[in-house]
Amino acid sequence: MEKIPSQDITPPPVGHHTPSESTTQDMYAKRQHIYVREIKGLFQKVRRSANWALMLGFFLLPWLNWGDRPLIWFDLPGREFHIFAATFYPQEFVLLSWLLIICAFGLFFITVFAGRVWCGYTCPQSVWTFLFIWLEHRIEGSRNRRIKLDKQPMTADKAWRKGAKHTAWLLIALATGITFVGYFTPIRTLVMELPTLEAHGWSYFWVGFFLVFTYLNAGWLREQVCIYMCPYARFQSVMFDRDTLIVSYDEERGEPRGRRKKSLSHTQAKEAGFGDCIDCDLCVQVCPTGIDIRDGLQYECITCAACIDACDSVMDKMGYPKGLIRYTTENALDGNKSHILRPRLLGYFVALIIMVVAFAWAVNDRMPLSFDAERERTQLYQMTREGQISNVYSLTVRNLDNEPHTYQISVSGLPSLTLDNASVSVPAGESRIQVITVLANPQDLSQPSHPITFVLQAQQDEQIRQEREARFLGNARR
Repeated sequence: MEKIPSQDITPPPVGHHTPSESTTQDMYAKRQHIYVREIKGLFQKVRRSANWALMLGFFLLPWLNWGDRPLIWFDLPGREFHIFAATFYPQEFVLLSWLLIICAFGLFFITVFAGRVWCGYTCPQSVWTFLFIWLEHRIEGSRNRRIKLDKQPMTADKAWRKGAKHTAWLLIALATGITFVGYFTPIRTLVMELPTLEAHGWSYFWVGFFLVFTYLNAGWLREQVCIYMCPYARFQSVMFDRDTLIVSYDEERGEPRGRRKKSLSHTQAKEAGFGDCIDCDLCVQVCPTGIDIRDGLQYECITCAACIDACDSVMDKMGYPKGLIRYTTENALDGNKSHILRPRLLGYFVALIIMVVAFAWAVNDRMPLSFDAERERTQLYQMTREGQISNVYSLTVRNLDNEPHTYQISVSGLPSLTLDNASVSVPAGESRIQVITVLANPQDLSQPSHPITFVLQAQQDEQIRQEREARFLGNARR
């Protein structure tokens, strides 16, 4: 399938020369601060709603309880992972891997269908960055006011606005760090212990780490994370094709661009040789990564659609049709038919559905019991005074249920097998090692090694049952 080209139009370094003037080029451009202009519109309402919903969920979930424990709690010391009513254990790590694979395929599906909408609407970096920018607008004012404020010398007004902004950023970053740690330590206890210096040292470390991490990424680095640090920005173009829904500028309709009087009607502008683009640069001013969408598809674009809302507002004021910048496909821009249902997209969708269904079945059908049976390796076998052959085994029993259980142990595989210990009790969420001795009549052994099967059955629940195979060693009957 033909891929669509993307362009890298990262601003050149200060003092950069063209290849004809110099044979060297800096690998990293000096950053030019981006003053993002606030814009309203349909897509920004959708994005803001998604952002507030995600942040509300992030900050609220650690405070909710399920019974006597947090609703979501990754209890690392206890090696338990509580997610709503379910409790998972380290030996069920395969389920986590499975879930990550599902998320990856979901991201692939969304990218093939609609480009980087994940980045523009739900990526944590974008969510926190837009929140910091929103606070910046509230405290320092509009884009033009912020530019003037940064250029003027330090005054009392500038000092309090800058101080208030960075204080607000730090408070949000602190809340983010505490909330993140609250997923691993009960947050009610955490917020009581932190100010009294009674919390664990690692809690202080991780709260501080995420405070600094959030403050720098959302407050200072911003688009640098999306452009230079995020790997998704680099490989996304490989997943695009000519039917991928992307934010695009309609060059055929917009060119030749140029400023004109507002009194000039759409028809008169066309007759005068103007395209619909009035070259107001509003689409550039609202872009959080500082690109000009009119230069074509660029990997820096996070598909937030701010430029669409900005351009549509200008078209409304000019009396022109909306959609000069819009969500569309390369085929649609070229006047060709777009294909929503295409092999690669359907392939990702089918694979995603199969994995989600299989994952749901595995979680619903998972056995809350796990055990391993290992034969004592320091000795092959022993002969008892009664003339029987004994093998010693270590059974590691893990109770994955929320209730304590007593398990009945049985063994099969030879007619005369007996056990010296037929039960083991394990508290909820814990494990126990049970050493047992298995006896067999030498008359029943026809070879040096026989397969046997251990069975653990919960006394309180017949459905909790698991089997493990092992080997019984002894002298074969001659």
